[in-house]
Amino acid sequence: MKNRLLLPEVLLLIVLIAVAGFPAFAQAEESKSENGKPSGPPPAKVVVSKISRQQVFENNSFIGTLYYDRTSHVSSEVSGLVETVAVKVGDLVKRDAQLIRIDTEMLGKEIDLKHVDIEKITLKIENAEKNYRRQESLFEKDGVSEKLYDDARFTYQDSLKEKQTAELELSKLLLAKKKSIIRAPYPGVILEKNVDSGDWVQQGRALVRIASTEDLYVRVPVSENLLTYFKAGQEVPVRIIAYDKEVPGIIEDYDPVADAQTKNVFLKVKIPAQEKVAENMSASVYVPTSEKKELAIIPRDALIKMQGQDFVYTVQDDKAAIMPVRIVTYLGNKIGADNPSFTEGMVVVVEGNERLRPDQPVVVAGEK
Repeated sequence: MKNRLLLPEVLLLIVLIAVAGFPAFAQAEESKSENGKPSGPPPAKVVVSKISRQQVFENNSFIGTLYYDRTSHVSSEVSGLVETVAVKVGDLVKRDAQLIRIDTEMLGKEIDLKHVDIEKITLKIENAEKNYRRQESLFEKDGVSEKLYDDARFTYQDSLKEKQTAELELSKLLLAKKKSIIRAPYPGVILEKNVDSGDWVQQGRALVRIASTEDLYVRVPVSENLLTYFKAGQEVPVRIIAYDKEVPGIIEDYDPVADAQTKNVFLKVKIPAQEKVAENMSASVYVPTSEKKELAIIPRDALIKMQGQDFVYTVQDDKAAIMPVRIVTYLGNKIGADNPSFTEGMVVVVEGNERLRPDQPVVVAGEK
């Protein structure tokens, strides 16, 4: 009896479920294409750029180390007690920035005394000059002996020399006071600090070691066979490995002595001043390894990696087509590839490529 009462309710529930599911079923049917197969993903908006072909060098990455080509042991020109040390190891400083100050209290007293001495000598000169002029006038009238006249002239001239000597001594004291502030000889970074407040320093003692941030280089070993492919002044890409940061480098020269065993030659590549770098950090230098040849120049933004390989997406018949890339040179924000399939003017996707799939419809939204 209970089963017969529940039967209408069960039938009603089945009908409601069927009605609720019909719109979803209809929508799924509408999404099918005319041949009955589901349609693909919707078109993706992308930004493209054109490939160019240029005569460039192939290059390869070589690991080198950072170093400062210009360093100085900054010394004290005066002796004294260290009053303040304004820097610590690792600090970046500007030219003429104060590094260390030596106490000048005693020196200041000597300067005051010398000023007083000069004032006294000035009074002495005034008196000697009056006496000399008086004796000179009398001597012309035969009123005094030649000896008295000569003595007055000598006393006056001696006073002038005495003042000149005192002024030179004052200049020396003032220079010593100026030298009591040790300043940076050039813009640089502090590599070593060998003194602290309260230390007594002698003249000539090395206080800090500073390196010029304007003379930052990479020393990189390359095979002697590659020397024919580059020259001084040539620009090469450099990547600081610790920060994965790329900077421009200029080949300046190479060491005149090659490694006796490997026959490698050490290139000197200058790079711009960098913050938070240390001597002996690693850097990759992309050094030319061939004569110039025609390569396809492709923006780096177009590159995608799949299973460790480099690819780009092109646009063919309004669809994304994936193509492998064989990179043979790095050119800053571009690369050079020797694939013959890359032709002049071919478009590659530079924005939106990270979400593309092969044969996915695309809509070109712009060009770079």
